[in-house]
Amino acid sequence: MATRKLDKEKWRTFFDRVSAGLLGMRAEIEVDSLELGAQIEAEWLPVLGITYDPKGDILEIALEGVDHLIHKPREIQVDEGIGGLESLLVVDGDGVKQIVKLREPLMLPSPAASAS
Repeated sequence: MATRKLDKEKWRTFFDRVSAGLLGMRAEIEVDSLELGAQIEAEWLPVLGITYDPKGDILEIALEGVDHLIHKPREIQVDEGIGGLESLLVVDGDGVKQIVKLREPLMLPSPAASAS
C-alpha cells in the first residue's frame, strides 16, 4: 500500500476519476478531534461517490443514508493498493482528522446454495 499526499489543485480531478470505481464498495468514516476523541460517523455503508467542490471548498463523501461534508479541507492523503483506493485521510480547516476506510462488500453465498 502506498500513501501519498494529493496537491489541492488535483483534488477535483482525482475524485472525479476514482469515484465511479468506488460504487458498490463499503466505507467507514472516523472523525478524530482533540475535543471529542475518535468517533465513528458511518459504519461500512455503500459508497455513492466522493466529490470535491473547489468553489465551496467542500469535500463530499456520499454514502447510502449519510452525506458527509468536510468544509475547507487543508490536506488529503490517500492510500492506494492493487485494487485501487483503500483509504483517505482528510484534515479539515479546524485540524480535525477524518479517516475514510474502503473495502469490498462481503460476498455471502446465496440462500439457495446453502439450503441443500
